[in-house]
Amino acid sequence: MRPLHRVVITGIGAVTPLGLNATDTWSALREGRVAIGPLESFPREGLRYGIAAEVRGFDPAAHFDDKKLVQYDRFTQFALVAAREAIKQAGIDFAADGLGEDTAVIIGTGVGGEQTHDEASRRLYGDNNPRLHPLTIVRLITNAATSHICIEHGLNGPAFATSSACASANHALAQAFAMVRSGMVGAAVAGGSEACITRGVVRAWEAMRVMADDTCRPFSKQRRGMVLGEGAGVFVLETLESAQRRGATILAELAGAGMSADASDIVFPSQVGAARAITRALADARLAPEDIDYINAHGTATPANDPTETKAIRQVFGAHADQLMVSSTKSMHGHALGAAGAIELVATIGALRDGVVPPTMNFIDPDPECDLDYVPNAARERPVRAALSNSLAFGGLNAVLALRPAP
Repeated sequence: MRPLHRVVITGIGAVTPLGLNATDTWSALREGRVAIGPLESFPREGLRYGIAAEVRGFDPAAHFDDKKLVQYDRFTQFALVAAREAIKQAGIDFAADGLGEDTAVIIGTGVGGEQTHDEASRRLYGDNNPRLHPLTIVRLITNAATSHICIEHGLNGPAFATSSACASANHALAQAFAMVRSGMVGAAVAGGSEACITRGVVRAWEAMRVMADDTCRPFSKQRRGMVLGEGAGVFVLETLESAQRRGATILAELAGAGMSADASDIVFPSQVGAARAITRALADARLAPEDIDYINAHGTATPANDPTETKAIRQVFGAHADQLMVSSTKSMHGHALGAAGAIELVATIGALRDGVVPPTMNFIDPDPECDLDYVPNAARERPVRAALSNSLAFGGLNAVLALRPAP
């Protein structure tokens, strides 16, 4: 049996509504900046609400030449830029270090190349034009981001995409973690990417009656629903031994992961299912409930999610729940679906490294059913000994990551 390795994170990359790199994203998170505003990427006529957290100021031409760019949907563009940043920070030269054949690539996405899909549908059905772009399929497939990261960096190890709605990124990271810990691979590039803000997707979410018309207010009595976001977060995972041997800067330790399926309702969340994933993450990381200081909550600001997640936390943590700091950073960057867990991991690592817990913004009055400390409206300086990051997806698929500060 292979020995189990400790797994650390040595690189972070991000493209988010809060910033076009991980550093700017974390600065905005700790400052409580809100990136939610009126839609700018397409006309708002005919929409019920017309707000989102868009990645603004992203210029694809600054990152890709025309021959490459024609192959990439927006979600792939985000993932490639974030991966470059993470790999550069990690300081890994895959070819020189002999890791090219021993590195996994796993990128989660909820919908994949939705910009491409939307454009093709508009052309085919709206314009009655049967001629689609010849690269339509390779742009919209959900594994496109994974494949292009492999191509760009010469990575020949196990590679695939995960797609489990809002838990896609955490599932990708959990799988990458398990593979590195077991010794199946020496390193992994993993995370999530989403570019889902199209007219079709927005209208579909509006039809579910779960969207807010003002802003995102997780756990607040005045919450009116979720707000769509977009972006990417990508991370380099490797063994502690490898990072120490290379002299790499260790950003955090990924200590465990817990996953579960509610097996109950396709949209309504389950307290039992969420609690099961949290409990499994703690057990996998060999952490007691009392070891956790901070939880980055799924916190969608929907009527159903917030009280259900609160009850799940109370079920697992008991009396210690009153000592926890819990926040939903979706109040700032919106709900990026398959990339949500990756963007939120940027926030969780920042809290561990800097001892600053990002806030739940837009909070007005507490909801009696949501009775935890949600760090309302301002970041809090407090050492964090260990943290969890929750992703609780439609379909009842849950994935929770457990982290410690850098060893």
